[in-house]
Amino acid sequence: MRRWLWLVVLGAVVMGGQASGAVAVRRTADGIPHVKADNWHDLGVGVGHAQASDALCTLAEAFVTFEGRRAYFFGPDAQPSHDATFGRSKNLDLDFFFRAVADDTVVARYRAEQPPDLVALIEGFADGYNRHLREVRQQEPRGAHRVCRNEPWVREISANDIYRRMFAANIAAGYSRFVKELAQASPGRAAVPQASVTPSLRDRLALRVGDQPGIGSNMLAFGGEATGGDGAVLLGNPHWFWGGPDRFYQMHLTIPGRLDVAGVAFLGIPVVMIGFNRDVAWSHTVSEARRFGLFDLVLDPADPTRYRVDGEWAAMDAREVVVPLREGSVSRTFYRTRFGPVVDLGAHHEAFGWRAGHALAVRDVNADNFRVFRNFFFWNQATSLDDFIAIQRREAALPWVNTSAIARGDGRVWYADIGTVPNVSDVHREACATPKARMFATLDASTPFLDGTRSACDWPSSAGAVQPGTMPAEGMPSLLRGDYVANMNGSYWLNNVHQPLTGYPAVMGGERQPLSLRSRLGHRMAIALASGGAASSRVLGERVRHDALWPRAHSAELFKADLLAAVCAAPAGRVAEACRVLRQWPDTANAGDRGALLWGTFWRQLAGLPEAERYRVAFSADAPLDTPRAANGDDPRVGDALRAAVAELDGKGWPLDAPLRGHVYMRGGAARVPLYGGCHEAGYFVIACRADTGGADVLQSHANTYLQVVRFGPRGPEAYTLLSHGEPESAEEGGAGLSAMRRYARKDWLRFPFDERDIERDPAARTRQLVR
Repeated sequence: MRRWLWLVVLGAVVMGGQASGAVAVRRTADGIPHVKADNWHDLGVGVGHAQASDALCTLAEAFVTFEGRRAYFFGPDAQPSHDATFGRSKNLDLDFFFRAVADDTVVARYRAEQPPDLVALIEGFADGYNRHLREVRQQEPRGAHRVCRNEPWVREISANDIYRRMFAANIAAGYSRFVKELAQASPGRAAVPQASVTPSLRDRLALRVGDQPGIGSNMLAFGGEATGGDGAVLLGNPHWFWGGPDRFYQMHLTIPGRLDVAGVAFLGIPVVMIGFNRDVAWSHTVSEARRFGLFDLVLDPADPTRYRVDGEWAAMDAREVVVPLREGSVSRTFYRTRFGPVVDLGAHHEAFGWRAGHALAVRDVNADNFRVFRNFFFWNQATSLDDFIAIQRREAALPWVNTSAIARGDGRVWYADIGTVPNVSDVHREACATPKARMFATLDASTPFLDGTRSACDWPSSAGAVQPGTMPAEGMPSLLRGDYVANMNGSYWLNNVHQPLTGYPAVMGGERQPLSLRSRLGHRMAIALASGGAASSRVLGERVRHDALWPRAHSAELFKADLLAAVCAAPAGRVAEACRVLRQWPDTANAGDRGALLWGTFWRQLAGLPEAERYRVAFSADAPLDTPRAANGDDPRVGDALRAAVAELDGKGWPLDAPLRGHVYMRGGAARVPLYGGCHEAGYFVIACRADTGGADVLQSHANTYLQVVRFGPRGPEAYTLLSHGEPESAEEGGAGLSAMRRYARKDWLRFPFDERDIERDPAARTRQLVR
C-alpha cells in the first residue's frame, strides 16, 4: 500500500495547485472538486478520496449492496432507504440477486475488457477511498460520516467493488427490472398465480429504468444554423435520483497533456459520464430501446429444470447461492438456461410463471457488455465531434441511453441511440413468436418474446456487431444536423421535427407514436430557440439557461381552458374556489405559484380516463406536436376528477391555493429549500416530482439533478452548471451542499471554473495535496 500525506492549503492555489509527484484536490464554489495528477492511478486516488469525503456512508452501503451482504448487516426483510436503478426490494432478495448475477466471474471478465490506464484509474479510486476511510476513523469527522464511520458495514474496498458497481449500472434496464422475480425463481416455490395481468407488470414494462415515471432526462443541442454560424450549444438536464447510490457526483479531472474533463458520474464511478472537455460536450437521456428479451421455454413434464431445444432436453445450469445472515445463512438455487436465467413472472400472470411444463428465461444484453465505462473513458479524451462519433460507433457500448454531442469549432449537432440492443428484427420476432408472445405484445410490443424451443430463435449474431447477439452500429439510428436535435426520453423517431427517423425494428422503441407532453414541450422550446435569431452561441446559451428552468405545465397550456369550460360554468362550493384558483394560476410551477399543486392533483385524477375519450382530436403522426388536442371537458368524469382533487387536498389540510414552496422542497439541516417544477406526466420540462412517502421532501423522489449549458469560445468550453442536490450526501451541517441547493433554488447558474486561472481565482478555492 502506498503511503500518502495530506497537506491542506487554504485560499488561492499557486503554481497550478500541485507539487511534483502529488495529487491536488482543489475545491471551488459549492465544493466541486478539481482533481489533478500526473498519472491515471494517482488521479483515481484523488477521485476516490473526493467522493468518499462527500459520500462515504452512501458509497459504503452501496458496496455492501453490490457484494450481496445487506441481509447480514441490515436484516433480511428490511429495504434500502433510497430509490435506485435496482429498486427497493427486500435485502434478502437483493443479496441473492447480486450474488447470482455479479459474481467473481463477472468481475474478472469486466476487468479483462478494460484498457490498462482505466484499470489503474479504478485501482487508484479504491486506494483513495480507503485512505479517506482510515483518516475519518482516526479523527472526529463532521456531518454524515459521524453516523457510519465505525459501523461494521463500512469497510475498505478493492477494485473488484468498483467493477461490481459498474456492472450494476450496466444491468439497470435489464436484469434489475426483475430483482425479486429472479431472486425467487424456483420450481419449488412458484409465485401465487394471477389469472389476469397485474397493473404492476404493465407499469413496470412501461418504464425503462427505475420505478417511477419521469426518471430520465432532457437534452437539447443547437448547431450553427441557430447561432448565426457561431458554433453549437448543448443543454444536458438529467432528472435523476437525489439520494442513494446512483446519485450524480460532479468533478473535474486533469492529467496535464492527456486529460481535462468535467461533468458528473454515478457515485463509485471514476470517469465522467455526462460532461465536457476542451473539445467536446455531451449528454444523455434514457432510451426507449429494449435492453432485454424473454424466451418461452417448454419444460420436461418429469423435471421442471429441463427444457427442450431443437427436440432435445437440456438441463438448466443449477448453482447454489448462499447469503450470510447474522445467525446462519440462507441458500437458494439459481437456474440458468442457454438463453439466460429463469425469471418467474407468475405473480403478475400465470402464463408467465414457472409452472408445470412452462417457464421464461430472460436475457440482458448488457450482462455481456463490459465496454460501457471504457467508452466513457475514451470519450473523456475525445478531440473532435468526429472522434466522439467514431468512438461511439466502434464501442457500441452505451447500455440504455441516447446521446447528444457538440464540439469546438463545429456547427453540427449529433444525436444517436447507438449502444447495446438485442439484434431482433421484426422478421425474426414474427418467425419466433409463440401464443404467449402475442399476449405479451399487448403489454409491450417492443420487448422481444421469442420461442425458446428453437436455437435459431436466439438473438442472431451480425458480422458488423461488436458483441454477439447485438445490433451493429450502422443499423442503429443517428442524426447529424445544423439546426437542432432534442430528446426528452422519447424514441429515436422524432429528435428533429424536420427529419423523422424511420425503418428501424420494434426493439428500438417504436416510431410514429404519441409523444409525451414533456417531449412536445421540449420540441416546441427547441424550435423556438433555434429559430429565434440568436446572433451568437453566447446569446443562445443565455436563452437556453432561462428556458431550461422556466417550469411550464404544458398540460395546462394545452388543455386547461377546455377542461374548465364545462366544469366551471356554474360551479358551487369548494369546486367554485378550485375554478377560481386554476383560472388565476399562470400555468407554471415556480415556488410561489398558487394553483400548481391543485392542477397536478387534478391532472393525476384525469389520468384514469382512456386517451381516446379524453381528447376530441386523436394523435396523428403527421402532426405529432399538435395531437392529441381539444380536451373533452364536457365528459362528466372531468368534474368528478376536479372534485376528487379538491377532496384530496382538503383531506391533507392543504389550501387549494397553497403555494408550491410549502409542499415541494429539499431539507438542508434545519433549512427547507423550496423547489420549482412538477411531474413528467403533467408535461413539465422542469422536473420536481414528489414520491408518495408521506412527506414533501423530494429526496425520496426524483427531480432535476445536474444541468449543464455548454458552448465553446476561444479559450475552450464555456460551461454553466448546477448540481441541485449538491455534492455531500447530507446537508445537515450546511456548507457546500446547502450552498448548491440554494443556488439551484434561486436559478443562479454557476459559471464553471474550467481553466487553471479560473480555478485559482475562485473565491472559495481551497486545496488538499496528496503527497507521495
